[in-house]
Amino acid sequence: MWELITAPQNSIFGIAIMLMLLLGILELASFMLGGINEWVDDFLPDSLTDTQAEIGLNYADSGVVIRFLSWLYVGKLPLLMLVVIFLATFGLLGYSLQYALHQFSGFYLQGGVAAVIVWFASLPLVRMAAAGVYHIFPKDETTAVTQESLVGCVGVVILGTAKRGSPAQARVKDGYGQQHYVMVEPDDDNALMQGETVLLISLQDNLFKAIKNPNGNLVD
Repeated sequence: MWELITAPQNSIFGIAIMLMLLLGILELASFMLGGINEWVDDFLPDSLTDTQAEIGLNYADSGVVIRFLSWLYVGKLPLLMLVVIFLATFGLLGYSLQYALHQFSGFYLQGGVAAVIVWFASLPLVRMAAAGVYHIFPKDETTAVTQESLVGCVGVVILGTAKRGSPAQARVKDGYGQQHYVMVEPDDDNALMQGETVLLISLQDNLFKAIKNPNGNLVD
């Protein structure tokens, strides 16, 4: 077992487990002290926007990214918690794969190759674990809001450019300060550019109609 842990081919999985433990402590502190999860979740959209700009994703690609993140329960669970789940899954699955391979063939996969294989293999398991946590995760019923209640709120387009027939993702805060990630489409022929603040004016089949924020005093 010690050989498995100390083998250089498996160092990436050991790092993942150590990061998981450190972030687990941080996650526990966030529940006790508050504010950490909110800060991390607030940082996420800007990070995604920067990544999109760097690698040149077009809107069609952005839609795939959004669906992929939603599939992984991003936005439904605190990001920090999802990272902890991923690191735990990645580390343990990596060690398991290398152990099984070594028992069968007597050698370990090269670290980079093993990491790529385990990364893809981890995703369905992360989704399963996130789904289980989501169903038992405590939800504050006193601050639950309906989608309809977001009409009239101001948000900011964070991913893509919204055009008629081609929605983009926006981040909106409700009256309790909770963040929601919704799809918006312009109510007129004016495109809503990434980074612009918008006013949600109606809801149609889970898609919000929006216009450019007409009042500079209103912020998300």
